[in-house]
Amino acid sequence: MRTYKENTSLTNFEFWAGGKDFADNLTYSELQEVEHHLEDLFPCGMSETQINDLFWFDDGWICEILRLDIDEVYNR
Repeated sequence: MRTYKENTSLTNFEFWAGGKDFADNLTYSELQEVEHHLEDLFPCGMSETQINDLFWFDDGWICEILRLDIDEVYNR
């Protein structure tokens, strides 16, 4: 079963496991920028698992859209 939460912002999203490890290294403004990209790419929304998995397994892609070096993000 899929559940969706309305009006959940990435800045207050409760990440877990590897998604949390990566998200904790991003700034508030970086999370907002990622959120804007995701709203454009997924106009119907994403499940909580999809969001967390994106931050866990596609951290390189997130760094690309933010124009950041992944090693620098993890070394913050």
